[in-house]
This record gives sequence, structure tokens and C-alpha cells, in this order.
Amino acid sequence: MHHASTIRLTALAAACLACSSVTAQEHDPTALDPVVVTATRTATTVDASLAAVEVIDRGQIDASGAYSLPDLLRGRAGITIINQGGPGKLSTLNLRGTESDHTLFLVDGVRIGSTTAGFPALQDIPLDQIERIEIVRGPRSSLYGADAIGGVIQIFTRRGNRQGIHGHARLAAGSHGLREASGGIDIRGARGGIGLDLAHQSTDGINACSGTYDPNTWIGAGCFIVPGTHLDRDGYRNNSFTLRADFAPNAQWQFDARAFRATGHNDYDGDYVDNSDIVQQVIGGHARWSPTSDLQIALTIGRNIDDSSNYLAHAFVNRYRSSRSSASLQGDFTVASGQVLTAGFDWQRDGANVVDPWSPFARTRGNRAVFAQYQGNFGAQDWQLSLRHDDNDQFGGHATGGIAWGYDIGNGWRVTASHATAFKAPSFNELYYPGFSNPLLRPEDSRSSELSLARSGEGWHVQANAYVTRIHDLIAWDSSLNAPGNVDAARIRGLELTGQLHLGAWTASGQIGWLDARNTSAGFLHGLRLARRPRHSARLDLDRAIGDWRVGITVIGESSRWDDVANTLRVGGYGTLDARVQWRFAPGWTLQANVDNAFDKRYETSAWYNQPGRTFALSLRWQPD
Repeated sequence: MHHASTIRLTALAAACLACSSVTAQEHDPTALDPVVVTATRTATTVDASLAAVEVIDRGQIDASGAYSLPDLLRGRAGITIINQGGPGKLSTLNLRGTESDHTLFLVDGVRIGSTTAGFPALQDIPLDQIERIEIVRGPRSSLYGADAIGGVIQIFTRRGNRQGIHGHARLAAGSHGLREASGGIDIRGARGGIGLDLAHQSTDGINACSGTYDPNTWIGAGCFIVPGTHLDRDGYRNNSFTLRADFAPNAQWQFDARAFRATGHNDYDGDYVDNSDIVQQVIGGHARWSPTSDLQIALTIGRNIDDSSNYLAHAFVNRYRSSRSSASLQGDFTVASGQVLTAGFDWQRDGANVVDPWSPFARTRGNRAVFAQYQGNFGAQDWQLSLRHDDNDQFGGHATGGIAWGYDIGNGWRVTASHATAFKAPSFNELYYPGFSNPLLRPEDSRSSELSLARSGEGWHVQANAYVTRIHDLIAWDSSLNAPGNVDAARIRGLELTGQLHLGAWTASGQIGWLDARNTSAGFLHGLRLARRPRHSARLDLDRAIGDWRVGITVIGESSRWDDVANTLRVGGYGTLDARVQWRFAPGWTLQANVDNAFDKRYETSAWYNQPGRTFALSLRWQPD
């Protein structure tokens, strides 16, 4: 494919509307180059991207049988998931060895995440509401601003793509009282449509905590367990809906609006707080104007709310409510054949309101930014240059930039190289939490370089990515200040090997990662490994279609890691095998059975927090062709 033809002149808002038009391609098992929009804020194909990109579409989500977003992402190249006790429990993500708050998350183009904690509640975004996920590995601050040191992960909620009235439904039940039900309808005409999706998930959970509180050593204190208490299961419940509408009155204008909301209840082990009511909400709208084929202008607006009310038994303890409002105006201009210039303006306002008898606070913070990007194709070579300047109420101005180059060597070979800077703004907790904050904190900043080599053939693709990232002014607890401070530095080196193969009835995907993430700060921590980063990880997905049947396995393995910065608390490595079988017994009807952790491996991803053993699930899905 000639790469000039893959540079689609569309803004992020327009690309969100266009996602439905590529659904057929995404579900084609021989397609290796779906259209993505996250890496450049414009639409391009995966094979033409100058970043390491992975797409997980609705067909893959259904086939996996995963019960949560963290479960779906577990073991993928560069990704480490830390879960504290099974379904619905706190789950954080480290991308390419960076911190859990160094990855930017978007839902339908709207930035999400807790402004107090600094990262989103991944466990509260139901898989039944997701159409596709785009994972971009490597820094993207020069396009998106703060938080994108490790990369960007964008979630697209469900959307219709066919005219007429279409629906879908799913029921599932499994181990530990798992109960799931979801359904949706889409009504679509020639110029637009509306749709609604509903989903419910509940589980009795497991006994999440394996540690006990020791007043002498503090071992297990993170679980807040006093011996003889909290030996119960920790349940979880989530109810959600997505409402959408889009309209294209003519070829020049397109409009799109979406609302996603999830509410739930979470039980866990604790002597101060032991249950929570949660709300995750994302509302957004997009408008695109295309007066000519050489010019497109898009406006995106959105608002995210992350709300958690916390209790001890039935007594109210505290409430953390964060909000994030954003707007983006972006223009894409064709300046010559195969050359696109993008320029835009981003606005954002973060807010936090903490209701707590001991440590209440309320804050807001604004951010304004301008950005520009150039993408050019010159025969076998592709270039991408990007530059951004952010002006933040708390930390002032910050400039970031990136450059990437790709070259088609021939015979299916392609080499890419890139270098970029990125930064992370301090969270509200780090800046303002009474008694444990530092309003003088500076943003964390990074420099990353990457070299990739890939080769594609008929039905297969392999790629190797080598990268190094240096992070300065890492925020950590400074004992001399008795508060967080910019005291740490880190160097992260990594290698990713990925491959996909479609051969007849067989489909295979493999991912292997090697990571060396070390503290380079002065003092006794120098040279120690960063906490919760396994050196080795691997994932293999293997599926085979046999008539109306489809069988598959997923094997995931991670090596040991340290759970503390001093490298004294070791969490062992593990390997798990999941198996699945699908039977399409009638047109549009599929029965699926899953066995996860088939060999009942006992393991932890965070010290003192159990993971589920062997589990079973059975689901019935109706999805007309």
C-alpha cells in the first residue's frame, strides 16, 4: 500500500464518526491494517503508523471472554496490570515501565481520569460498552499534553454502522456468582442514527486480601487487615449505559454526541473504609466541517466525572469527586500531495472536591495549549514532526516535541525511528492534600527514543521495538519535607516483539516484552529496579475455526517483580492458561464457554492481594449478521 494514500485528512472528531465505516475490515481475520486515529490525531492505517500501535476490536473482545478491561489488557506488549483483589478492585496500568499515572486515557476523544489520584478507574469501564481500543506505545505529549509519557490508550464506545434497526444482547454467568447481562439497539438512516446500550455486571468476588496487619513490621498493612476480621468475599456491581446520536446533513458537515455512565458498588477489606459507591461518566460531542477535500476543521468538547463515596459498613467516611472539562479545535490541511499539516488549540479545566472530616479540599486548575504537526510522504520515506506548548495555571508553560521517520526498505520490510519529549503534571492529591502535599512540585518530564523493524506478508506481520526513556523530577515521598517532592529519576530500557498470523482456519498472536526499569536517583535507591515492573512478560493467543465452532487458548506469563522501592518485598512470577470454545448454533446466536487460569495457579500482582483461581463462565450472545 502506498503510504500517501493512507494519510486521511480527518480530525479526531471526524475519525470517531468514521470508525463505524471500518468495522467490516476490523472483523476480517485477514486484515492487518485497520484505521487508527490516536497516534497522530488523524486517521491512518496501522501499517503506515510511525508509532507502535495495537488495535483490539469488538470481535476480539467477544472471542476473548474477558470479564473486565484490565483482564483484556493483561500481558500485552509493554503493559503491566496491577490488580488488588479480582474483579472490580483497584487496577492500575504501567505502560513501558512508566508510572501508573503516565498513560493518557481517552474515551471517544475525551480525556478521562481522576484528578486526585492521577489515573482512571479502569475496572469501572465495562467491556460490554466498548467497540474498540487503540493502544499507542511511546510518548505523545507533543500532541496531547500532560500524562502521555508512556503512551495513549483510547476507548471507543459501541456504535452502529448499518442502515435499519439492529440490536444485540448477551447473558453470562460464572464462578464466584458472576452475572452479566447487556443489550443494545441502533436505529440508522442514510444521514445518521441513534443508539442505546445497557449493561450489568455483578460478582460475589473473592477474599481479596491475603495479608495481616503487624504493628511491629507493617507487613500486610496495605490490606488494612486485623487478624480475625474481613475473611469475607469482596463483591462488585456495575450498571452502565451508552447513549449516542450522529447526523450528517450533507457531505460538508458531520455531528456526533455521546454519553456514557457507569454506577456501581464495591466491597473490599479495610478498617477505615470497606465499601464504595462509584460513578464514571463521560459526555462528549464532535462537529466536523469539510468545505473542501484539502481542508477539514473539527471541534470536540467533553466532560468526565469520577466520583467515589466511601463508607465503613453503612457510615459515611468521605467522598472524592473529580471533574475534567475539555475542548479542542483542530484543523487538517493538505499542503501538497501526501503532505498534511495539522494545527489546533486545546482547553482543559480540572476540578476536585474532597469531602472528608480530616482532610477536605476543593481545587480547580486550567490548561491551554496550541499544537502543530506535519506528516509527509516522500516515496519510500515518511516523516512526522510535532510541537506543542501548554500553559497551565499551576506549573506555567511547558513545551514538548517529537520527530519520527519511517522507511520502506522493500520486500515487506519497514524501519522506523523516533525521539520525543513528554511530561506529567502533578495530581491534586500531590499538590493540595492537607498535610501530605507540596504545592511547589514541578512536572515530571521525559525523553524517549525508539527504533523499530517490521516485516509484513500475506496474512502475517512481525515487529520488534527497542526503546529507552529517561524521566527526571519523578514525584516521590521526600522524607526531608515530609511531603512529596521532585526527588527521583529513572532510566527505562525495553524490547517488544510482536507478531500476528492468519493461516487458513488458524489465527495466532504473540507478544514478548523485556524491561529494565531502574531508579537513577542519587542515594541508596540508585540502581534499584522500579517497583511492580516485571523484567519479562509474554502473551500468546491461539484460535482455530472448525465449521460453526471456534476454540482457543491464551497463555500469559510474567516474571517476578519488587513491590517496594527498596527492593525488599518480592512478588513471584506466574503463568496462566485460559481456554475458550464458541459454538455458533444458529444464525446470529453464539454460545461460549471459558475456563480462566485453568491450572488454578495461585499468584499475586500486588503483594498481599489475592487473584482469582480457576474460574468458569458461560455466555449466550445474539448478534445478527
